[in-house]
Amino acid sequence: MTDSPLVLVANAGDGTISSFRLRDELLERVAVTDGLEGCSTFAVDAGRDLVYAGVKGSPAGILTLSLDRESGQLTPRSRLDLPDGGMNYLALTSDGTGLLGASYGGGYGVSCPISDGKVGEPVSKIEFPNLHSVLPSADGRFAYFVSLGADLVAQYALDDEFQLTPLEPATVTAPAGSGPRHLVLNEAQDAVYVLTEFSGEVLHYGRDTTSGELTLRGEATAYDTTKDLRHSEFGADPLANHYIWGADLHFGAGGNRLWSSERTESTLGAVAVADDGSLSAPERFTATEPQPRGFAVSADGAYLVAAGELSTTVSLYAVRDDDLELLQQSETGQGANWVRFV
Repeated sequence: MTDSPLVLVANAGDGTISSFRLRDELLERVAVTDGLEGCSTFAVDAGRDLVYAGVKGSPAGILTLSLDRESGQLTPRSRLDLPDGGMNYLALTSDGTGLLGASYGGGYGVSCPISDGKVGEPVSKIEFPNLHSVLPSADGRFAYFVSLGADLVAQYALDDEFQLTPLEPATVTAPAGSGPRHLVLNEAQDAVYVLTEFSGEVLHYGRDTTSGELTLRGEATAYDTTKDLRHSEFGADPLANHYIWGADLHFGAGGNRLWSSERTESTLGAVAVADDGSLSAPERFTATEPQPRGFAVSADGAYLVAAGELSTTVSLYAVRDDDLELLQQSETGQGANWVRFV
């Protein structure tokens, strides 16, 4: 049995997930699992070695796969069909017994129970335009859905049966036209940070850990302002117009950096997080894989792996505070867009 971590990368263009072994500051691709049409999101239950993958098709669905840590191979176990459209983001409750999903094209979100790795039918369904992400709180009592189309974060109580009940107020706004996309919660659970797609900002929401309610506190620019990128708008082609195109967001080690990706200029940058939760714009940016929709940071914060939708490789970096040192590029597949350390 090896203690070297695995890195999983979804390749939507090929309908595969690549499994890499990270050892001695190098990635070795050890397995490729196919039959995952259009896979662009998955959630990992590391304790049970289970992966829940969103797939496209008619109908779309969520596949449960068993992970063999020795070989890196994924084996299908069960499937939940989603006739109303596929998921763009999946997230597990901390105990692995509940799954939350957000569908961008379908404009809906779900909460589902899990029993012995099998995802049950949704017990709650919510609707907002262009839902892009969802996360539960660490204690599993609340859930937050981000609507890019409505410029808001919807906030819910989550009970033991995974029913969603709107808080009061039911939503908190993001700046008009900003296009909120991906979110993270800090370790203390008293702040939520949201990356916007159209304005390229990280929004800071204070979070009441008792009531679960969010309050917008501030924001910071997260894209390279020297590149003369312009504010984007819904439905526009960001590449043709040289518009801002924010994508993914993850904490680094210690919670004092928020790494974000921007796809038009294909960069990664680290927003600084102060002790009071306030934010400062990145001081430097790293050019990375073309159109970096997804990336991930290792649990110890030492490594970052980035994927590009217009590339067939992933890049492995050593994290040096707010800078990145490229260690390796490794073949993965077409349309790579989702990365997770396991």
